[in-house]
Amino acid sequence: MNLWFESALLENGWSERVRLTLADGQIETVETGVDPEAGDERHFVALPGIPNVHSHAFQRAMAGLAEARGRADDDFWSWRELMYRFVGRIGPEECEAIAALAYAEMLESGFTRVGEFHYLHHTPGGGRYDDVAEMSGRIAAAAAATGIGLTLLPVFYAHGGFGGQPAGAAQARFLNDVDGFAALVERAGATLAPDGVIGIAPHSLRAATPGELRALLAMADRGPVHIHIAEQVKEVADCVAWSGKRPVRWLLDNMPVDARWTLVHATHVEPGEVAGIAASGAVAGLCPITEANLGDGVFPAAEFMALGGMIGIGSDSNVRIDAAEELRLLEYGQRLTRRARNVLASADRPATGARLFAAAVAGGGRSLGVETGLAAGRPADIVSLNRDDPAFAERKGDALVDSWVFASRAGVDCVWRGGAKQVAGGRHRDRDAIEARYRVALNRLMA
Repeated sequence: MNLWFESALLENGWSERVRLTLADGQIETVETGVDPEAGDERHFVALPGIPNVHSHAFQRAMAGLAEARGRADDDFWSWRELMYRFVGRIGPEECEAIAALAYAEMLESGFTRVGEFHYLHHTPGGGRYDDVAEMSGRIAAAAAATGIGLTLLPVFYAHGGFGGQPAGAAQARFLNDVDGFAALVERAGATLAPDGVIGIAPHSLRAATPGELRALLAMADRGPVHIHIAEQVKEVADCVAWSGKRPVRWLLDNMPVDARWTLVHATHVEPGEVAGIAASGAVAGLCPITEANLGDGVFPAAEFMALGGMIGIGSDSNVRIDAAEELRLLEYGQRLTRRARNVLASADRPATGARLFAAAVAGGGRSLGVETGLAAGRPADIVSLNRDDPAFAERKGDALVDSWVFASRAGVDCVWRGGAKQVAGGRHRDRDAIEARYRVALNRLMA
């Protein structure tokens, strides 16, 4: 297959009149400054696909259901109570149907691979399925059906609080001991497509003891390691009460944090912790839409990126799936807290949206264990912009990305993942069937 673009954001920058030859799911050749040939599929602008570093797919079905205040101190913890009640009803069929809609919507917005932080392992009562990876297999099936790339991150969850506190009844579906988790990871890896990646995800410092964390790392090989960290002020206070240290500081001091790690959220961090994460090579997995929705707070992205820290973006609770909006809200959060503009631009990349886009592509690839970018030998994960969107009128180069992030309403035209076109005209190829199955699943869940 040959694709021709008026311009493309290649690994080494913008080029005009670009021809990409695709074969076996990869970009085989890249030609620049050439005219289209007969049979080439012609498009406006090509960008590399964006990795989505953090998703809980099942929470897509909750979107909009937690926006009425149930008590005066409504916060993350009250939201979690609602989530636990909801999750108790989801079976394998519902899990797969919900994930498929979430993944189709991710592709439609420009995400081409997802890091699924998957902790819904067991039956609603906490019993084991005959196949220990039944629910992981449903996630893999949804990814295969929609065409999105999958980095599966089975979650280890054993406790309900710091220091090995007992888990609550609502958490029974998530729980494993170390041996059971090892069996789950092995079986879950076998459900993946050939280009799938398996990692591990200790849920948080409150859900795994230090000894369990060390045991998990021994089974991780060189795959991705993701962990929730310092998302909430209460979490930080509870960690200090348990260990005498803040969660990020405890992790950096006690675990071999390096470039295979992604610290999800890391919202509440002090300057020394910011520097420590950057120096370790770990990716900060930021989820601005969810972090705003839950009232988490704002990560100090300017300081982190100034130190060379790498970021990835994720859709987390999937309350709204929109890659460009994640980048926009990341910048706007910085503007609101600092009362300044173009906070996350840099001297070498003064275009704010373009800098954030490039950072999310590079950091997302590191986070999910894959190569990214438009270059020969890389996965053919490509997003084309919509020529008809007036936001792109008379724009070139980085101004196109800035306009997509900050001004576009319907920016994505087509999306190829592994060389296969999954989205055309902004719509997933199987959107109607996926949506119909989702509606049936929601009817069962909400009955």
